[in-house]
Amino acid sequence: MDDFPSPNAAGTRSTRPGRQHPFLGIHAVNVFVRDQDQSLHFYVDQLGFNLAFDAKLQSGDRWVAVAPPDGSAVLTLIAPPPHSKQYNLIGRATGIVFVTEDVIGKFEEWRKRGVRFLFTPRLRRVKYERQVPPPSTFPSTAPEANSPVWGGIFTRFRDGDGNSFALVGFDEVNREIEAQRRQLAEKVESERRATQELEIANQVQARLFPQTLPAVETLEYAGTCIQARQVGGDYHDFLDLGRGRFGLVIADISGKGIAAALLMANLQANLRSQCAIALEEPERLLRSVNQLFFENTHESAYATLFFAEYDDKMRRLRYANCGHLAALLLRHDRTIERLDSTGTVLGLFKEWDCSITERRLFPGDTLVLYTDGITESFNEAGEEFGEQRLIEALERHRELPAQAVIASIVDEVQRFSPHEQDDDITLIVAKCRGDGGR
Repeated sequence: MDDFPSPNAAGTRSTRPGRQHPFLGIHAVNVFVRDQDQSLHFYVDQLGFNLAFDAKLQSGDRWVAVAPPDGSAVLTLIAPPPHSKQYNLIGRATGIVFVTEDVIGKFEEWRKRGVRFLFTPRLRRVKYERQVPPPSTFPSTAPEANSPVWGGIFTRFRDGDGNSFALVGFDEVNREIEAQRRQLAEKVESERRATQELEIANQVQARLFPQTLPAVETLEYAGTCIQARQVGGDYHDFLDLGRGRFGLVIADISGKGIAAALLMANLQANLRSQCAIALEEPERLLRSVNQLFFENTHESAYATLFFAEYDDKMRRLRYANCGHLAALLLRHDRTIERLDSTGTVLGLFKEWDCSITERRLFPGDTLVLYTDGITESFNEAGEEFGEQRLIEALERHRELPAQAVIASIVDEVQRFSPHEQDDDITLIVAKCRGDGGR
């Protein structure tokens, strides 16, 4: 009988497992065959199925199963002993329906491989009820004229043992497959564009970091930023303020990713466009930067900032710490000074001010500015790298050039925290040279 199964029987809708709906699936469907090896040849070589498993059970029986390429179902090929009840089931209609979007194409492919079809694919249109009534109330007449119409194409084939199967293609299934393909293609294209845009953003942001280093006679310095993502919110800069003055800047923008990168660019533009003010009035510069940052960002955006102006001739450091981590000043006599906050963060308050503090640098002194990507890196035990470990590492490497100190510190942090980097790592090291710039 050439009954044509309905789309609902084809399983066009599925429910994903969850807490309220625990996973439930079909493990396998049994197909009774005379010879498992011959059946494997039919399903694997002729139909193109995959071997799911082939194993010996403790009873000595062989357990063989195959699956279609998408792995949506498993057929267990059972060779029952002769004269058993299961043996009598060989060569009958299995009731198994294979669904494809191209019945004609699969028919031609399998026929060339020797698969025996009972008839060429046929087109069928059928009206069906949306709600299937209980068995006791099945109508004796045909569905009403206004019932939805569905259809497709189908055929039947047999394996080497005479077991018969249906091969069908539903209009509804084909439409759903095509819709899924479009969605997948759109998703792939969207992800490709997002990746490309991130790469461009990464290249643009890389140009925002210092490209050239202003010449300073009495200070050897270097800086780095290792981003946790393709773009980030850490910022460091070196500014030529003119008249023998040099600016060192480090900042940490709230948030991560693209949003933080945009705020970082905003802060950098504000600082660089107004840095001439810093020469005589650094407080005025920072007040202006805060005002612009406050006006141009949303209410929860803020940045911590350490701004320092260094006088190359006087070896004098004037700085403002706006809610940033304390800078470390390692003196030549091994003492350590912490340059703590002199004001609050930028961007949260319209009315804002800070104070400027001075330090004199001497040959052999080392100034270190950093972000929390260093001190808050943690190991497998959940311990943070912390300020003390940073100080100890700086003591070990203080005789190295500034760039080598940075490389050593970053290496120690990454070995301490070998898992995927969670936050941007930014570090500036400035070493006061001896007389004559040595």
